[in-house]
Amino acid sequence: MADGQAAVLAIDGGNSKTDVALVGWDGTVLAALRGPGASHERHGTDGAVRRLGELIVTVADKAGLDRSGVIADHVSACLAGADLPEEEQALTAALLAGGWSRTAVAVNDTFAVLRGGVDEPWGVAVTCGAGINCVAVTPSGAVARYLALGGLTGDWGGGWGLAKAVLWHAMRGWDGRGPATALGAAAAGHFGLASIRDVAVAVHRGDLAKAGLHGLTSVLFAVAAEGDPVARSLVDRQGAEVCVMAVAAMRQLGMAPAGVPVVLGGGLLEARDPLLLAAVGRHLARDAPGATARVLDVPPVAGAALLGLDHVGAPTAPKLRLRACYRAPI
Repeated sequence: MADGQAAVLAIDGGNSKTDVALVGWDGTVLAALRGPGASHERHGTDGAVRRLGELIVTVADKAGLDRSGVIADHVSACLAGADLPEEEQALTAALLAGGWSRTAVAVNDTFAVLRGGVDEPWGVAVTCGAGINCVAVTPSGAVARYLALGGLTGDWGGGWGLAKAVLWHAMRGWDGRGPATALGAAAAGHFGLASIRDVAVAVHRGDLAKAGLHGLTSVLFAVAAEGDPVARSLVDRQGAEVCVMAVAAMRQLGMAPAGVPVVLGGGLLEARDPLLLAAVGRHLARDAPGATARVLDVPPVAGAALLGLDHVGAPTAPKLRLRACYRAPI
């Protein structure tokens, strides 16, 4: 620490949870905690920053820092739903107004996945959580990204997209409009119901919350592992979508694929389903020969912290120490 302050206050803000960490100038994690979601889409910018402020006060106390003024040189916030430049600017301004740091930068959470998965701050990251998103950064700092607003902006997949696809194919298999598939019986069993028709009716009536449908991704992977052709086709399509986002982003920036790291993050990819990872690798080898896929092996808040250390001009040693902190229990 310098002058009783941390170097970086790192934030990985999702819809359902938020991770915050205070990082010292030597890369040591001084304190970290997880709290509830603080999405500006759900709570508004001011409401989201108020919720973040509560977590910041708690983590500062945990680190033994004086929270009456500046507690870190820089705030590095990677936030879900910060999809537009004006949203990032508004969130950055609100974080600065909180008075917790001298500087602040708020960006989309996909940037945390990228930085967490590479030694140098460039490459491609694809995140599959509830939805799907991608960002690419060249060594010179040029950026390609997507709106990532779902089907409206050409996206397919992620937990919610796959859940809808499972139901679609399961229903068509059940009523004869499509090929037979074990997805229907497996999905019904997952919810303790007799048939996929009962699942559809329960969702229609509101007896089964749509949020609970995300669990169908585990059903999909289990059925695919047993060899079901329909399930396998969905897993392969998800792998292809991961690849097409990465390849198109590289193409936008004129990046030759050889040697480009492609970081895979988000719950769907970090679960390391072997069929899905094999599909990603197969499509990437065909469409971007020489690019190397890797699954994120530190939590995204570590990526946010590394972006912060980049911002304050930290040398290599603190960044290596930070990674070591997150690769071991902290």
